[in-house]
Amino acid sequence: MKTLITLVTLLVTAFFTAETALAAPYPRLDPRPPLERIAFGSCLDEEKTPPHWQAILDRNPQVFMMLGDNVYADSVGSRDIGPDLVEMRRAYAKLDAQTGFRELRSKVPVLAVWDDHDYGLNDGGEENPIKVEAKSIFTDFFDVPADDPMRSREGTYRANVYGPPGRRVQIILLDTRYFRSPLKATDQRNAPGKQRFVPDGDPKKTMLGEAQWRWLEDQLRQPAELRLIVSSVQVISEGHGWEGWRTMPLELARLTRLVTETKANGVIFLSGDRHRAAAYRRIESTPYPFYELTSSSLNSGVDSKQPEIDPQRLGGRLYAGENFGLVQIDWELGVVNLDILSLPAGRRVRGVTLAIAELQP
Repeated sequence: MKTLITLVTLLVTAFFTAETALAAPYPRLDPRPPLERIAFGSCLDEEKTPPHWQAILDRNPQVFMMLGDNVYADSVGSRDIGPDLVEMRRAYAKLDAQTGFRELRSKVPVLAVWDDHDYGLNDGGEENPIKVEAKSIFTDFFDVPADDPMRSREGTYRANVYGPPGRRVQIILLDTRYFRSPLKATDQRNAPGKQRFVPDGDPKKTMLGEAQWRWLEDQLRQPAELRLIVSSVQVISEGHGWEGWRTMPLELARLTRLVTETKANGVIFLSGDRHRAAAYRRIESTPYPFYELTSSSLNSGVDSKQPEIDPQRLGGRLYAGENFGLVQIDWELGVVNLDILSLPAGRRVRGVTLAIAELQP
């Protein structure tokens, strides 16, 4: 009897998730008006106390972007994901059951990328055996339109341009999981700067895969005044031995070279994953200053007494409290504010202000 009850519960959960994702009339982001307020966050553990969604709504964002680990569906405690992905469907169902999330989603368009825990494999890349099924659940839950090119190709990358000429924002959502080659394991586990992974100079390894690289080149040639490139893992940060573009220095160099060769102006990177937040700036070997804002996490922050020395980081030590990111664009002044706001207070704790004119090759 106990087995039967468990089976019924799981079936109901799966049905609930699919029905909710397909039936809900979620708002879509209008491509015509200029974007001025873009909120984002990452690392949302559905098993923990929900984030203070109202603090995000209070900022009146035009869009909210979820930057990965939107649920923890791979392995938490005794819950290991099975081949039928019931655990993943249940995780999304628990997120969808949060009153605050449902309110936000009913009022604000949501865009999303995935990271390892919602991808279904901790620290996983191309080797994930359930990535096709996980993508199907991801696209349905986040209500990706049926005619979106992302549904008919491998991976979850997509992009669009919002706003009129002179005030265009291109949002590029990268997939840093589906095609990514295995990372090189550290030889000194938990050592500062080498906690799990070390840089790998193997030219055969890839972060995005060739198809996504070609697509990204096409996107960077599109006209826009600002480009928000969303990567679930950090791009320019150097001070740690966790996942990030630093683990594949040749791929990071390729990204920088691509921005240079396409003369793509206005690039700003947004990322998550780290369970800590900070702003970064890189000026070495770049066509213009590269800025990155990392927001993590929404409800599962992790502090560490181990120092993280990073020459790219701005504004002191990492912020370990719960937080979300906010990009505010003042088109009249030509200024962008990249801010980390605490939860639940909504207080600015990290950030940087920059001129759009800085971001020119």
